[in-house]
Amino acid sequence: MDTLVFDIETKNFFTDPGVGWNNFDALEISMICVYSYSKNKYFSFNEHELVEAAALFNSGSLLVGFSSNRYDIPVLEAHFKRLGCVSKVNPVRSRPRQRASATDTLGRPASNGINLWGKERFDLLEEIEMVLGQRISLDKLSRANLGVGKERKGHEAIALYKNGEMEELEKYCLQDVRLTKDLYDLYSRQGFLLVPDRQSDEMVKVSSVKYQVSRNKRRATV
Repeated sequence: MDTLVFDIETKNFFTDPGVGWNNFDALEISMICVYSYSKNKYFSFNEHELVEAAALFNSGSLLVGFSSNRYDIPVLEAHFKRLGCVSKVNPVRSRPRQRASATDTLGRPASNGINLWGKERFDLLEEIEMVLGQRISLDKLSRANLGVGKERKGHEAIALYKNGEMEELEKYCLQDVRLTKDLYDLYSRQGFLLVPDRQSDEMVKVSSVKYQVSRNKRRATV
């Protein structure tokens, strides 16, 4: 089984006419980018390659993302369901990390369907929210921990698609995956990430031990 770090981009957003908040069925995927640890390789899938993307997700045992439980997973579920790739098992969203049953490997038909909610999932933003009760952008979190940030704003992804700039869209999505992967690797290695407190700008260590987060807030020392 594989650990996958992923990000998606969409052609539209909840605030667009005819969509509405939490209407995931109305969102349309423009790009999916994934890093596979077992293959040590990045993958990109456009809107016409969702079946191939579903096969890769079917091979994953752990899904790593940033705000993925809130956005990416529900959007993927809606698309994979339309493709007939989603398991009929009822999703359980109240437990963010659950062990999945065995699935087919990449390249084989998903005969039993994909249950993304049933797979083990690790959402970096969700971890931070559970400790601090606040959200942070991927850009700010990356700059605080990696010294580099995003080159574009999130809303630009929709414009890139509409303008037909697919190579730039892929580059943007891949950068999000790389940043998320580097943060996840750092988090796994050292056991914490630095998060600037919204009120004081003080750096707070958000800690974890085997996916169990610590609420011990203290001034970070590097």
